[in-house]
Amino acid sequence: MIDDSQPIYLQVAAQIEEQILSGDLAPGDQVMSTTDWATFLRINPATAAKGINMLVADGLLHKRRGVGMFVSDGARTTLRHRRHDAFFVDHVDPLATEASLLGIPIDDVVARLRATAAAATNGATHNPESTASTSSVTESE
Repeated sequence: MIDDSQPIYLQVAAQIEEQILSGDLAPGDQVMSTTDWATFLRINPATAAKGINMLVADGLLHKRRGVGMFVSDGARTTLRHRRHDAFFVDHVDPLATEASLLGIPIDDVVARLRATAAAATNGATHNPESTASTSSVTESE
Protein backbone atom coordinates (compact mmCIF):
# COMPACT_ATOMS: atom_id res chain seq x y z
CA MET A 1 0.00 0.00 0.00
CA ILE A 2 2.93 2.37 0.57
CA ASP A 3 5.24 3.35 -2.28
CA ASP A 4 8.05 5.80 -2.90
CA SER A 5 6.04 8.15 -5.12
CA GLN A 6 5.26 10.64 -2.35
CA PRO A 7 5.79 11.12 1.40
CA ILE A 8 4.16 8.42 3.53
CA TYR A 9 2.02 10.85 5.55
CA LEU A 10 0.46 12.09 2.29
CA GLN A 11 -0.27 8.49 1.31
CA VAL A 12 -2.02 7.90 4.66
CA ALA A 13 -4.12 11.02 4.10
CA ALA A 14 -4.87 9.96 0.51
CA GLN A 15 -6.02 6.51 1.63
CA ILE A 16 -8.43 8.03 4.14
CA GLU A 17 -9.67 10.50 1.51
CA GLU A 18 -10.34 7.59 -0.88
CA GLN A 19 -12.31 5.81 1.84
CA ILE A 20 -14.40 8.95 2.35
CA LEU A 21 -14.96 9.47 -1.38
CA SER A 22 -15.93 5.84 -1.95
CA GLY A 23 -18.38 5.92 0.94
CA ASP A 24 -16.46 3.34 2.95
CA LEU A 25 -16.17 6.05 5.61
CA ALA A 26 -19.32 8.11 6.15
CA PRO A 27 -19.82 11.25 8.25
CA GLY A 28 -19.55 10.30 11.91
CA ASP A 29 -17.56 7.12 11.25
CA GLN A 30 -14.46 6.61 13.33
CA VAL A 31 -11.14 6.51 11.49
CA MET A 32 -8.43 4.04 12.44
CA SER A 33 -6.16 5.43 15.14
CA THR A 34 -2.61 6.55 14.40
CA THR A 35 -1.40 3.45 16.25
CA ASP A 36 -3.57 1.22 14.08
CA TRP A 37 -2.34 2.95 10.90
CA ALA A 38 1.26 2.63 12.09
CA THR A 39 0.82 -1.07 12.82
CA PHE A 40 -1.10 -1.75 9.60
CA LEU A 41 1.43 0.03 7.37
CA ARG A 42 4.51 -0.66 9.53
CA ILE A 43 5.34 3.03 9.83
CA ASN A 44 6.15 5.41 12.64
CA PRO A 45 3.02 6.53 14.55
CA ALA A 46 4.17 10.16 14.17
CA THR A 47 4.05 9.73 10.39
CA ALA A 48 0.49 8.40 10.53
CA ALA A 49 -0.47 11.21 12.90
CA LYS A 50 0.91 13.80 10.47
CA GLY A 51 -1.36 12.50 7.69
CA ILE A 52 -4.41 12.37 9.93
CA ASN A 53 -3.72 15.82 11.39
CA MET A 54 -3.51 17.21 7.87
CA LEU A 55 -7.09 15.99 7.30
CA VAL A 56 -8.15 17.54 10.60
CA ALA A 57 -6.66 20.87 9.50
CA ASP A 58 -8.62 20.55 6.23
CA GLY A 59 -11.84 20.00 8.18
CA LEU A 60 -12.36 16.49 6.80
CA LEU A 61 -11.84 14.83 10.18
CA HIS A 62 -12.50 16.00 13.71
CA LYS A 63 -11.28 14.78 17.08
CA ARG A 64 -13.52 13.63 19.89
CA ARG A 65 -11.40 14.02 22.97
CA GLY A 66 -10.54 10.67 24.49
CA VAL A 67 -12.39 8.75 21.77
CA GLY A 68 -10.58 9.26 18.46
CA MET A 69 -10.88 10.80 15.02
CA PHE A 70 -14.14 10.88 13.08
CA VAL A 71 -15.24 11.86 9.59
CA SER A 72 -16.71 15.36 9.60
CA ASP A 73 -20.10 16.21 8.14
CA GLY A 74 -19.70 17.34 4.55
CA ALA A 75 -16.26 15.73 4.14
CA ARG A 76 -17.24 13.84 0.99
CA THR A 77 -18.77 16.93 -0.60
CA THR A 78 -15.68 18.97 0.30
CA LEU A 79 -13.39 16.38 -1.30
CA ARG A 80 -15.53 16.15 -4.42
CA HIS A 81 -15.51 19.94 -4.87
CA ARG A 82 -11.77 20.12 -4.24
CA ARG A 83 -11.00 17.43 -6.78
CA HIS A 84 -13.46 18.65 -9.43
CA ASP A 85 -11.21 21.30 -10.99
CA ALA A 86 -8.10 19.20 -10.47
CA PHE A 87 -9.74 16.36 -12.41
CA PHE A 88 -10.12 18.54 -15.50
CA VAL A 89 -6.63 20.01 -15.22
CA ASP A 90 -4.93 16.67 -14.51
CA HIS A 91 -6.92 14.37 -16.78
CA VAL A 92 -9.32 15.98 -19.25
CA ASP A 93 -7.07 18.79 -20.50
CA PRO A 94 -4.13 16.46 -21.27
CA LEU A 95 -6.56 13.98 -22.87
CA ALA A 96 -7.98 16.69 -25.13
CA THR A 97 -4.50 17.88 -26.05
CA GLU A 98 -3.31 14.35 -26.90
CA ALA A 99 -6.46 13.61 -28.90
CA SER A 100 -5.92 16.80 -30.88
CA LEU A 101 -2.28 15.94 -31.56
CA LEU A 102 -3.31 12.48 -32.78
CA GLY A 103 -6.15 13.83 -34.91
CA ILE A 104 -8.80 11.97 -32.92
CA PRO A 105 -12.18 13.67 -33.28
CA ILE A 106 -13.71 14.87 -30.02
CA ASP A 107 -16.84 12.86 -30.82
CA ASP A 108 -14.74 9.67 -30.73
CA VAL A 109 -13.27 10.67 -27.37
CA VAL A 110 -16.73 11.38 -25.96
CA ALA A 111 -18.09 8.09 -27.31
CA ARG A 112 -15.22 6.20 -25.69
CA LEU A 113 -15.76 8.01 -22.39
CA ARG A 114 -19.46 7.18 -22.48
CA ALA A 115 -18.78 3.50 -23.24
CA THR A 116 -16.19 3.26 -20.47
CA ALA A 117 -18.48 4.99 -17.97
CA ALA A 118 -21.35 2.68 -18.91
CA ALA A 119 -19.14 -0.37 -18.47
CA ALA A 120 -17.94 0.91 -15.09
CA THR A 121 -21.51 1.59 -13.98
CA ASN A 122 -22.50 -1.95 -14.95
CA GLY A 123 -19.47 -3.40 -13.21
CA ALA A 124 -18.06 -4.73 -16.45
CA THR A 125 -14.47 -4.54 -17.52
CA HIS A 126 -14.04 -2.20 -20.46
CA ASN A 127 -12.91 -3.83 -23.69
CA PRO A 128 -11.15 -1.27 -25.89
CA GLU A 129 -11.86 -3.37 -28.99
CA SER A 130 -15.60 -3.07 -28.41
CA THR A 131 -15.54 0.69 -28.92
CA ALA A 132 -13.10 0.96 -31.76
CA SER A 133 -12.98 4.37 -33.33
CA THR A 134 -15.23 4.96 -36.28
CA SER A 135 -12.76 7.32 -37.86
CA SER A 136 -9.64 6.20 -39.57
CA VAL A 137 -6.20 7.58 -38.98
CA THR A 138 -4.67 9.03 -42.09
CA GLU A 139 -0.96 9.39 -42.53
CA SER A 140 -0.05 12.75 -44.03
CA GLU A 141 3.70 12.30 -44.09
